[in-house]
Amino acid sequence: MLGNFGFVVVPLVILIAIIAMSLRVLREYERGVVFFLGRFQRVKGPGLIIVVPVIQQMVKVDLRIITLDVPSQDVISQDNVTVRVNAVLYFRVVDSEKAVIQVENYYAATSQLAQTTLRSVLGKHDLDEMLSERDKLNNDIQGILDQQTDAWGIKVTNVEIKHVDLDESMIRAIARQAEAERERRAKVIHAEGEFQAAEQLVNAARMMEESPAALQLRYLQTMADMSTSGKTSSIFFPLPMELTNAFQQFAERFNPTERDGR
Repeated sequence: MLGNFGFVVVPLVILIAIIAMSLRVLREYERGVVFFLGRFQRVKGPGLIIVVPVIQQMVKVDLRIITLDVPSQDVISQDNVTVRVNAVLYFRVVDSEKAVIQVENYYAATSQLAQTTLRSVLGKHDLDEMLSERDKLNNDIQGILDQQTDAWGIKVTNVEIKHVDLDESMIRAIARQAEAERERRAKVIHAEGEFQAAEQLVNAARMMEESPAALQLRYLQTMADMSTSGKTSSIFFPLPMELTNAFQQFAERFNPTERDGR
């Protein structure tokens, strides 16, 4: 009787173990690429799935965005300046079948491709563009990576250049260039201010020439400023412009030099 009991229990235990090994649970962000005797069968998940041991094999793929830190790369710019540049790459798997079948290790392949692309793209630009046009360079690198990794089922969502490291001599040269640029702008602003002031003085002189009353008012205002300054003991007696002109005409009429010349 014990022998019959063991004959029943052992196969039952084996069956339960096979069923337990066949049950797999995939999370919402996971997919399972299932192979049947080495041939691709289907992509399963998420949830509870069954994978028959020995006959079927499953490769689990994570669909979440992966952050890849691209190591620092030595880049020679178009103007022959050597810099060290590092970046960060964000990508995710959009096709689990391609990510498993088309490439051996999509993470390592994407990392190597990002490094070579970073050197290739930045080497076509000069140093000023690397420092001032990072958004454009990020978009260029992302476009190239996204196009080349499409066959692997990878979608590159973003690329960001983190640091552009320069040697001390180049940093000093850039500082001198920035100082010279600031001095140039200061001189230009000063020259523009002098030019505008000269224009205003010319307009004021023209206005006073056309309107003698305005000149008289300015004359009175000057005397008022001098009298209230408290630093002079002189006394000014304003004369009307008409009286001044009359004296000038009288002097010209009875000037002996002009009369003899006539």
